[in-house]
Amino acid sequence: MRQSVDPITDMDLVSYVDDQLLPARRIEVEAYLAARPEDAARVMADLRSRDELRLALSAAPLPVSVATNELAGRLERALLRRGQVRRFSRVAALVLLLGAGWIAHAEFNALGPRQSVASVPPPAFVHDALVAHRTALVRADMPSQLEVKSYDRAEILAATAIAMPELPAGWTVDDMQIFPSAFGPSVDVAIETADLGRLSLFAVRPGVFDVLPVAKTAQNGATAAYWQVGDVAYALVSSGADPEMLERRASGIERSLR
Repeated sequence: MRQSVDPITDMDLVSYVDDQLLPARRIEVEAYLAARPEDAARVMADLRSRDELRLALSAAPLPVSVATNELAGRLERALLRRGQVRRFSRVAALVLLLGAGWIAHAEFNALGPRQSVASVPPPAFVHDALVAHRTALVRADMPSQLEVKSYDRAEILAATAIAMPELPAGWTVDDMQIFPSAFGPSVDVAIETADLGRLSLFAVRPGVFDVLPVAKTAQNGATAAYWQVGDVAYALVSSGADPEMLERRASGIERSLR
């Protein structure tokens, strides 16, 4: 693909959040963000603010009041003091024009039931990681299945466009397989460790650009610690390791990918 000669500017990032870029430029911005996790995290926060406003403002607005206008004005002044009004100008305008109904709506529903963060289901790629882990365990018990013990990160990147991390010292690759997924090939690496036992390191391009910190989930006797960096998602899966230790190990791998 042709490399862009135009540098990515703050205005490009604002336009990306506002869905104002042509597809080719969006791809260039996403490639730029994939190499800069801190910038990507800020852009994801902008996208979250945009989507929250769209969701809140989709409800019927309540009458404007002096009090809610003052709250909107205080928000705008706070953004100005932090020097963020250029990036958030569109959001601030929405709050000032329509925020009265949104703020009142939020206050009115403050005592209502809220969805717990813990109840949010994990992304779809986590299910694929758990399936790949179970498949790797079945393969390990079948003498007829040849194991691939090489872990060539450059070859994997060239074949799948998936950047794999360097494994911690002492981890041994027992098998490496490519599995199909809805968005192309995924990678599952069976690993033997001294402290956590047998693990699976799963990676896939899930078809959406995101930055997710490490989280964990347990399903059917297996625990998955998962995260996403740009356009690649990862999961470290175990059927017997201590979940907290597994999450700490996953966090160390996630930091190595920044």
